[in-house]
Amino acid sequence: MKKENGEEASSSESNPDQIQRKNKSGAEESNLQQTKADTYAEWDTEETILAVKTALELNHEVTLIEANEEAYLKLLCARPDIVFNIAEGFRGPSREAQIPAMLEMLGIPYTGSDPITLGICLDKSRAKEILAHYRIPTPTFAVIDSVDQLSNFDDFLPCIVKPLHEGSSKGIFNSSVVHTNEQLRRQAGRVFFEYEEPAIIEKFLNGREFTVGILGNGSDLQVLPIVEIRFDSLPDGVNPIYSYEAKWIWDSLDNPLDVHECPAKIPTKLQREIETICCDTYRILRCRDWCRIDIRLDEDGRPYVLEVNPLPGILPNPNEHSCFPQAARAAGLDYGAMVNTVLEAGIKRYGLTSKGSEN
Repeated sequence: MKKENGEEASSSESNPDQIQRKNKSGAEESNLQQTKADTYAEWDTEETILAVKTALELNHEVTLIEANEEAYLKLLCARPDIVFNIAEGFRGPSREAQIPAMLEMLGIPYTGSDPITLGICLDKSRAKEILAHYRIPTPTFAVIDSVDQLSNFDDFLPCIVKPLHEGSSKGIFNSSVVHTNEQLRRQAGRVFFEYEEPAIIEKFLNGREFTVGILGNGSDLQVLPIVEIRFDSLPDGVNPIYSYEAKWIWDSLDNPLDVHECPAKIPTKLQREIETICCDTYRILRCRDWCRIDIRLDEDGRPYVLEVNPLPGILPNPNEHSCFPQAARAAGLDYGAMVNTVLEAGIKRYGLTSKGSEN
């Protein structure tokens, strides 16, 4: 069976805290962080793309197609049986939906969620609005597109300020957790200036944080072992969040942090509560084939959904602490088995015949 893979790109490793910007008058704006370091944080590295390709080639013929402006014509000519989609896109809040929308227009099957779900989940507020409607617990939030809208936010403090349409901890730095109105205005202004998009302001929960991988559809849904984010492994004095620095700078191959624990050591009751919330979230947002859901506890130990990631990161190197592959390994799935489980879920959903299943 012939398949296409997603987009190839790499991420920068420079420290955004060490760079200053200048405004139009030439004056330094020292309170703003330069965020070019995280521009490509969502994109998959060449190592990841080749690892996915190798996994798929165990049973199938594979062709790579990059998710750029030429993708539509290449897909039109190639007419693959199914696409293994990991394309994050580059432009706009609907960027993750672009390749799946092309595929639907061409009538080509693909793995993962559809354009509507991908677009909703990348817009953090839209996903949270739907979850709130179905009484799925999610932190109180507000969306603003101007610092002039920052009034009567005392009840939100402390809070965390994020770009509305980003993933992979883009735009989420140690300084994103704010305790004063002055800090709130500064961080919101940074989001507007650096990302040119609205900011979502979310009530900060001070409990433990987990991330939960899910595979499959319907009755075949499988919740992978829960991963806990270990904040006690972070440098002294930093905020207990999985920030860009924590994910991409402080935790490196040369200087690794013991940042993940899988399976998480939690009571059975809490484990079941988290799994139920995640399965309900998966179905409500109509995720397909796979997904990773971030969970945070409040001060009373109650779980809340932070974000939903229908295109989870899948770094192949175990030393790079990629949550979804780590959870898969804990469930007995090596990297190749994990990738092919996603593919088989898509094949079954479309009612296609898998070459692998014929062997």
